[in-house]
Formats: sequence, C-alpha cells, structure tokens
Amino acid sequence: MSSETDAEPSTTLMLRETAEAPAVVARLIEANEKTCADLADRLKANPPRFAVTCARGSSDSAAAYAKYLLELHLDTVVASVGPSVTSIYGKQPRMAGALFIAVSQSGRSPDLLTLAEAARAEQAITVAVVNDTESPLADLCEVVLPLHAGPERSVAATKTYVASLAALLQLAAHWSGDTALMSAVHRLADDLNDALACDWREPLPLLADVDSLYVAGRAPGFAVAQEAALKMKETCGLHAEAMSAAEMQHGPLALAGPRFPVIMFSQRDEALPSLTDIGRQLVDRDVPVLTAGPAEIPGAISLPAVTAIHPFAQPLALIQSFYPLAEVLSRTRGRDPDRPPNLKKVTETL
Repeated sequence: MSSETDAEPSTTLMLRETAEAPAVVARLIEANEKTCADLADRLKANPPRFAVTCARGSSDSAAAYAKYLLELHLDTVVASVGPSVTSIYGKQPRMAGALFIAVSQSGRSPDLLTLAEAARAEQAITVAVVNDTESPLADLCEVVLPLHAGPERSVAATKTYVASLAALLQLAAHWSGDTALMSAVHRLADDLNDALACDWREPLPLLADVDSLYVAGRAPGFAVAQEAALKMKETCGLHAEAMSAAEMQHGPLALAGPRFPVIMFSQRDEALPSLTDIGRQLVDRDVPVLTAGPAEIPGAISLPAVTAIHPFAQPLALIQSFYPLAEVLSRTRGRDPDRPPNLKKVTETL
C-alpha cells in the first residue's frame, strides 16, 4: 500500500471541508437562532405526540442523534420511518400531531420528498434540516433550518454532517429550555476548533493493515459511531460496522480479535461505566481498542479528545477529530477520499 503520512499536508476536498466545520457551525447558530426560538415556542405551546425522522446515509445517523436528544431531553418518543414505506409501498403513515424532521444535505432524494408530502398531508409540523434552501425538500417543509455550510464538493460529507447535528442540538436546547444544553450550543464552535487540533494518526499502522472493524458507542455516541463506520466504508474501503456497546456481547463480540479492532466513542454520562467495562473486556481478549472520549481503558490506544464538554456536544467533537483520520487512512490505503468508487454526491433513492 502507498503511504502519504510523511508527505506534505493533504489538499483533498474532504480535509479542507472538514476544517471549515467550526466556522460553519458558528454561522449556523447565529443565523438560525430566531427560527429555533420561534419553533420551540410553538412546540412548547402545543407539544407533539411524537416525532418522526426521515433521512438516508450520513443524514440518517444525524437523525439517530436527534432521537437521543429528544427522548432524553424532551421525553418525546422518536421513530425513524423508512422512506420507502411511502415511495415504494405507497403507504401513508399516520403522522397527525407529530413533529416530522427530514435531514438531507441536498434535499433532493425523491423518497424523502414523498414522505415529506405525506407528513404535510397529515398536518404534521414539518421541519427540513437541509443545506440547499432552494431544494424541493425546503419548499415542501413548513420550517427550514439551513445548514449554512456552503457548497460541499467531496462525496464524503463532513461539514454538512457536523452542521446537521449542531442544528438539531440548537433546536433541542431552545425547546427544552435546558441551560446547560444552551451553553453547549454557544461554545460549540470553539469546542470543534479544539477537536480539529487533536491528532488521531497514532493508530494508522494498525488500521492500514486490517479489513474489518467495529465502531462502538452508546446513545449520542452510537449515532456518530454510525457516521464513522460509514466513512470507513466509503473512503477507506474497510468493512466497518457501527455497534451499540450494549449489543456487543450478544454475538458480535465473537468476531472482534487481533485483526478486528474496535474504535470506541464515549461521553461523560450514565453510559460511561458500561462503555469502560466493555472496553476492558475487549482488551482482555487481545482486541485492539481505540478509545476516544472520557472512557479510561488500560491497554487501549487513547485518542486525544476534548473531554471538558457537554455529553451531547461530545459526539460532534469526536466526529470532528475523526474525519482527518479517515482522510489520511484513505490515502494510506491507496484511495481517493473525495471520489469513492461507485458513489456520487446526491443519491436519488426511490
């Protein structure tokens, strides 16, 4: 395999766009403040019976982050509805009284549009978290939370993914009235800048020579584990699977081994002890463990991370630190992170 780890710093689109994320998030938080506050007032006055998310790809793991945000901070049940329920099977899910959140960078996937139309027909409150405000999805939804990310040219979404999480975090902070969550929103851009400075290249020799890995986490950390696994697949050609640490002992643990490492994301909340325990079990079984976040796991490769941070801001900081690792690992494995084979920027799924 060719290696560029000793070459001049990469000028890939993926790395440049990753570096833009802190500024994008700062811009987004300022620009979306009134829209989030107005929507939050409406949701407080007439709380939805439940919430529905609709997304694909990277945006789907952003929707998973929204699930944990709303269920843990608003006591609101969140369901992810498969877009094909409407686009392929012609069903009309009952969404009356619901909050419908569609997450999409392009806002142009036909199956998302079909489900958004069904939500409007049911008189659900429809919200588009979208980068392209001129897109059909933005036109369809009643409330638009723009990502303010500007053009993203690399096939691998980075700054738009981080911006999607930031937009959802800002909405939840306003809706819940949680002062700690709001404080996390206001310092988020600084935390992302700090995360960008964290160097995760230590495990490159290990990751360059394996074919499979798990990316594990719990709650909001599991949401970004899904994104990290997806990036390992599309940019690095690795068989990577996102795994809830709670599920690892129900069979998947049998696969992990010396050539099947585990990347573990953690945040300082009630899930931390169980994450730490699973990590120690893996190390005891000679599984290479890469740990990022506050979990202290003797024998693991400890990746530098911003840890003095709100548990729901931690996943954003971790994925911000992860993207440069994926970019350089892709090049180390002889691939082009901007142009993964067989993929394109806008996927028009039916």
